[in-house]
Parts: sequence; structure tokens; C-alpha cells
Amino acid sequence: MAGERSWVMLVYRLPREPSTPRIGLWRRLRQLGAVRLVDGVAMLPHTARSEEQLEWLAAGIVEAGGEASVWTSRPTTTQASALLMERMREERAAEYEALAREADEAARTTGASRARALSRLRRQLEQVRQRDFVAPTARERAVGAIEALASEPREQRTASPSRTGPIAARPEQH
Repeated sequence: MAGERSWVMLVYRLPREPSTPRIGLWRRLRQLGAVRLVDGVAMLPHTARSEEQLEWLAAGIVEAGGEASVWTSRPTTTQASALLMERMREERAAEYEALAREADEAARTTGASRARALSRLRRQLEQVRQRDFVAPTARERAVGAIEALASEPREQRTASPSRTGPIAARPEQH
């Protein structure tokens, strides 16, 4: 077949009310990095993990009163496959760019605020990496910005308490 990559598709229909299962499904699809082809159809590159994840989602949809099925497919043209991959690349690139901007902003902070931001950004970077099937160039920028945040600014490294400062100059009290 022309489209070299195979895909796993979740085809579903959920009742509009209650909205909680629908919102939960959208969030989970986003966490997985799925491309929403049209309303009710989401796709991931075919791996054992992605197939299992979509099977779990399908079971949850049925439990919530909806209909769902999981399919494997392969586009009939290389162009169709390339378009799906480009959509995934754009979505991941936007996430990586947002992480890089946040790391740049956090680099202007110090102390506990900087440490909290670094921890959060590392966690978010790992989450994006898990759903990244296409490795956009923006990933390198995000990784670099977070690594730069992890290295302490020069001023903080050399600003250790000094024995010659004002505290050491005070006379001893007896």
C-alpha cells in the first residue's frame, strides 16, 4: 500500500449528556497525542501500546452508554499519511514551544520558585515525549531551555556565605 505507516483508529459516539465522559475522553485522547480526524474519529500511529490504550477507551465509552470500535488502517496514499504525521508534528511542536517559553520565563526566577518550575517542566516534558511520535525540531529547543533552567545561574553558584562579610566582622560577644 502507498501509505507506509499503519494507524489505529477509535471510532466512537457518546451521548451529549452527561458531559463528564465526553470531557474525560477528550482529555485522555489529548494525553495520548491522538489526532482527531473528525468528530468521533481519533487516530494514533499503530503500536501495541496505542492499540491497547484505544481499546481501553472504547470499553469506557461503551460503559458510559456510547458506541465505540477500534480499527487499524493504512492510508491509500503517501500524501494522506504525510498529512496525518504533519498534524501530529504541529500539535507536538506547539506543546514543546510552550514548554520552552515557560522555561525561559522561569529562568528569570530564583530559589524555590525556580525549583518548582523546573520540576513541573521536567514532568510536562516527559508527558509530551510519551505522546510524541514524530520528534519535531521544537523538542530540541524545549529540552535545551529546561536544561538551561536546571543549571544554576552563575550569580547563585558563587554567592555562598562568605566568612569575610559583615557577619564575620562583628566583634564576638562574651
